Amino acid sequence: MHKFVCALSKALTEDELVYLRAQFRLLEPNKDGSVSLENFKMALARNATDVMDESWVPDILSVMGPLGDRKMYFEEFCAAAMHILHLEAVDRWEQIVSTAFEHFEQEGNRVISDEEFCQELGITRKPSPAALSYVQDGIRNSDSKLNLTGYIKLLRGPKLIFMEESST
Repeated sequence: MHKFVCALSKALTEDELVYLRAQFRLLEPNKDGSVSLENFKMALARNATDVMDESWVPDILSVMGPLGDRKMYFEEFCAAAMHILHLEAVDRWEQIVSTAFEHFEQEGNRVISDEEFCQELGITRKPSPAALSYVQDGIRNSDSKLNLTGYIKLLRGPKLIFMEESST
């Protein structure tokens, strides 16, 4: 999981983490505090109901296949379970994202070029002038690392308009 999303999970309060902790506990973490694909399989099998079509569980597990033998700890689980649009609706959004950016600065911010930032945002073709302008205001001139605006853009993900522009 990208460090920028893990930093976001560190910015949540204990009250905001209660629901995520409950979900994580349902997966019955291993003794080292991690969960694996096997934990997800067992939780789905335990909680499957007649309402679920028999093919539904294998479909979910096939999507999760890339987890393979990897272990996921609570912080990474939180990052995977959070959705930026839900967080932006929270009254504390500005405080959450600011605190998350502080964590990101300490643990994962690095020098990044305009082109690399475009790739991180999912703009895979040659970036258009509009796309380059969009990413440039997210990179500090002083050290070529992401600023808070760039961090928020990274959290929000790709902008389809720029991908379409860059294909022409």
